[in-house]
Order: sequence, then C-alpha cells, then structure tokens
Amino acid sequence: MSIRRAIAIRGAVALALAGLLPISLLISPVARADNPPRKILSGWIPYYGTKTSIPAALANPDLVSEVTPFWYTLKDQQTIQDNYTPANPSVPIANTLASLQTAGYLILPTITDGTSVDPKTGKSIPLVLSKLLADPISEKNIVTTITNLVISNKFDGIDLDWESFAYVDPNTTWVTTQPRWVTFIQDLASSLHAQGKLLSVTTPPLFDPASGKRGYYLYAWQQIGSFIDRLRIMAYDYSTSSPGPIGPITWTESAVQYAISVMPASKVYVGIPGYGRDWVTKVDGTCPTLPINYLKAVSTTASAATFVMHDAANLAATYNATPTYVDKYGESTFTYQKSYNGTTADGSLTTCTATRTVWYQDAKGFGLRASLVAKYHLGGIAEWTLGMEDPTAIAAIRQVATSIAPDQVVANLQANTSTTSVGAILTLTSSFKKKDTTAFAGIPVQLELKSSAGDWTKIYSGLTQSDGSISLPITLGENSILRVKSDGSWDRLSGQSSEVPVSVSRLITWNPPTSMRRGISYLSSGSIFPKEAGVVVSLESPTSGLWSTPPSATTDSEGHFTLPIALTKSGALTLRATIAGDPKFDRSQSDFVTVLVR
Repeated sequence: MSIRRAIAIRGAVALALAGLLPISLLISPVARADNPPRKILSGWIPYYGTKTSIPAALANPDLVSEVTPFWYTLKDQQTIQDNYTPANPSVPIANTLASLQTAGYLILPTITDGTSVDPKTGKSIPLVLSKLLADPISEKNIVTTITNLVISNKFDGIDLDWESFAYVDPNTTWVTTQPRWVTFIQDLASSLHAQGKLLSVTTPPLFDPASGKRGYYLYAWQQIGSFIDRLRIMAYDYSTSSPGPIGPITWTESAVQYAISVMPASKVYVGIPGYGRDWVTKVDGTCPTLPINYLKAVSTTASAATFVMHDAANLAATYNATPTYVDKYGESTFTYQKSYNGTTADGSLTTCTATRTVWYQDAKGFGLRASLVAKYHLGGIAEWTLGMEDPTAIAAIRQVATSIAPDQVVANLQANTSTTSVGAILTLTSSFKKKDTTAFAGIPVQLELKSSAGDWTKIYSGLTQSDGSISLPITLGENSILRVKSDGSWDRLSGQSSEVPVSVSRLITWNPPTSMRRGISYLSSGSIFPKEAGVVVSLESPTSGLWSTPPSATTDSEGHFTLPIALTKSGALTLRATIAGDPKFDRSQSDFVTVLVR
C-alpha cells in the first residue's frame, strides 16, 4: 500500500474552511440554466471510515453517480478478505449497501493486494501476486474469485488497487510483470463484461514516454485501455519524504493528457486527496520523552503527519498561520511553529520547538482539478476519501459541475391508436426536446419493444429530424409495450419516453352460410392468424336466446377451426366469431355477418 493509505489520518479539531478561499476565485464557464449538475464526483468509502464517508456520499446525490467501497483484500488465488464486517460489527454490510443502492449509485468496491503480506511477520514479500498471475491456473482462479464476489453481492463491478506492483516489487521486475497484468485485465474484463459488470483500475500516474517521464509504466494504460471501463489516476502522493505539493496540477494534467491519448476520456477519473501533509523541517531545543516521547516523532527525519482537509483552517488558525495558495501547484501551504513540553528521561524539564510545513488541496484546488473534467471531457474526479473534504470544496466542485451540466432530454412517444390488429399499420410519433422545448436535431435514437414474455428489444434506430421528431409506421405481431430512447453524450443526458402499451388482436376469417334451415346444424370453417393450435373460437350474437351455450371450436396446428351452427329462431340473425383475450393478444373478433334463418 502507498503511504497515503498506510498512514493513519489524524488532525486537529474540525472547522469549516468557509471564507478561506472564496469560490469566486474559480474560473469556470457560465452555468446552463435549469439543468442539474453533471455527476462528476465519486470516491472511496474505507471500511474504517463509513461513519463519515457514507453520509458524505448520500448528501450529494446531484454530484455522485457511483461510489467505491474500500472493503476487500485479495489474500490468495481463491480468497478475498472482507475488511468491512470486522470494522463495523453493528452495521451489517447489507444495510450499508442498501442505503447506497437506494440512492441510485453504482457500486464498484475496491480490492487491494494482500498477497504480498507475510501473515506471520506482516512484512511485504515481493512478486507474490506477479507469480500468481504468471500461472494460468491461479490466474483463472483469481478471475473466477473476483467475478463470484461481484455476482454474489450484486455489485455493479469491481475496482482493482494493486499497489504492490509499484511499491513492493522492485522496478526491475516491471517488464516481467507487465504482460502478466495485461493478460489478467483482459481475462477479468471478459468475465465481468459477460455478466454485464464493470472493471475499474486504480493506479499511480503514467506519462507519455515521449516526454521522457514514464511513471509507473508497468500498469500499461495503453494496453489495457480497451478492456477497462474506469481508470482512476492516483494524482497524489507526489511529495512524501520532504515538504511539497500533494499532487501538482501540471503533474496531474500531464498524466491525464497521456491517459486520454490511449483510451476514451470518458473512462478517466482524476484522483484527488482529501488529506494534507505536515512535515517537521526544523527542531530547536531538546524534545521531551515524558509524558510522551517526541524524540522520533518530532524530527526532520520523521514521516509527515497527515490531516483531513476540513481540519486545515483550524490548524492554521491555532498557530496564527496564514495559508498561501500557490498557482504553480494548485495547492495551499503554510508554515507554523509548535512547542512540545515535558521532561527528559532523567526528569529534567525540557522543551523543543518544531517548525512545520503544511501542504494540501483546498476548495480552489479541488475546483481546479474538477475543471480538468470540463477541459478534457473526463469521466469525473475520485476523492480519497469521501468525507474528508471541506464543505466549500463540495461547493467548488458543484460550481464546475453545474457549469458543464448536460442538457436534460424530454422524450415523448405517441401512437395513433392504442388497439390494432396483427399486420395493421400503426403510426408512432416521437419527439426529443430540451426543457425549454428546443429540439434535439440529428441525435441518434432507438425504438424499443417489449412483448408479454420478453425483455426490451431494439427494433429501430435512426436520427431525429430538424424539429427533433421521428415518425414511424410499424406493424405488431402481439400485445406490446413501446418506448423511445436516446443515449447520453457529453452535452446531454440520456432520454427515455414513457411506455406506450398497444393491444393487438388476432385476425379471424370464417365462412358462415348466408341462409339456414331452422333447427338444422351446419358446419362453418375458418382460420385465425397468426396460426396457433388450441385456441378456442366461439360464436357471439347480439340476439338473445339463440343458444344456452354458444357454439365453440378449437384450432388445429394450422389455425383452422370448424364451428357447428344450429339456430332455432327464424329471421335475419347477426353472428360473429370471437376469441377471448390472453397475455399475447387482446380479445379478437370477426366482422358481423347476417344469416337468414327460414
């Protein structure tokens, strides 16, 4: 695991960042009126932080369309460890998933790599996962194990965050690991896509080799780009051992530019950090060892402390520091001094003062990175982790998301009749317009049909006319439900009309005699279309008293029937053949005929 995920997140008391960096400083296009924001925000929900991450996700349904629970670890080729349940014993995983699903979010949980961790020592062992992928049997087992997890939990897909390749395995092994990784991604994508599921991968940045920077090239964006559905770029952890920006904007944008050169931009998500880092750069005096031993923690060689974004303002205010936004990096920084008092090991009073430097991305930094979505038409941004952000950061994201809001599509479908017969021409008229009634001209649309026993099937595709309409003559073979749809694009949402049911009746032809002798039985043949065996055809008359039980017949395999007719009343009587309605067809009837009974 990278430093960003291994370090415990800690910080001062939470305080809103309101007013620190005005949202008005963000430069973004004019918002599109009457359209909801584009849903560009996603992020991770760690198993140890559900109490903050879940509410943050649910509080912003206008910005969020999918979330990534950080809950699972691959332990071996057939075992995926559930980290959520031990961390949340009083809240069943099903309850948490239900709340996210009810919000309408896609759920793409992350699986980290735990195969490289020695269970006895806890130390990392290089190349364990790489060797598992090299063996066709174990590689297939991993594909099956992941697919089964997705299917059994009804997830929408899975996200892989396999950082051991980058941070545990020596970079001299990347050339060997890369083809194994590519083959595995291809196989896993095929398995998941066969089930209608998505594959996401999360990796550190890569760069265009022509630039002289390669980054973590073993993840092979170019080779896996056609197989995956999401690429989440970890555009953070740029500075770890020494003070500096968490993820400089030019560094981030370079990775984005390379990503969209090797795969569709809609697959690419920019990872943004909801945390900052706090380094010790200088120590004056002797730090105490009692009541707390600060000798190692308060040192220029110590690892940086971390804090969540929404604590940044309080941290600065506590030590009278003034944050400075650095345009070059798209991040804020400040320096402060903190004193530590106590005693040495021999009981002598002592104090030390540490000079500390902080870097983090604030509301303006988040807005700047969200603007990359607008600039390059990306899939969105992904925050590590949801709930760390300051409220003004969400406001900054929403401002950008609103400025690039896709137009809503109002789709309408009408049929010239709600009842028809087999083979008769039905005229459908549809229209696709914006909320302000402006037409969507020349956009691809589809007509879909669902019969009594089937799923939705596309039966027509075409482009709308200049007024946003399409008119179609069609014939139906049974009771059907119709709707029209348009796919979404960067500029517009997907559109779908209301469902239009149309009842369809069979065709009945028969040849009754034109005249009959009273009391004499006659045979009258006929047929139905579509032909079907076992359909009951009955006689019907508006004249009462002709018979106690109407005559009927059953069709054979060719749809033919023979009706016995015996009438006891004299005069001109009116008759017709009828078939009762069923799931496939509406009630069907022939034309009335007049029979003279003597």
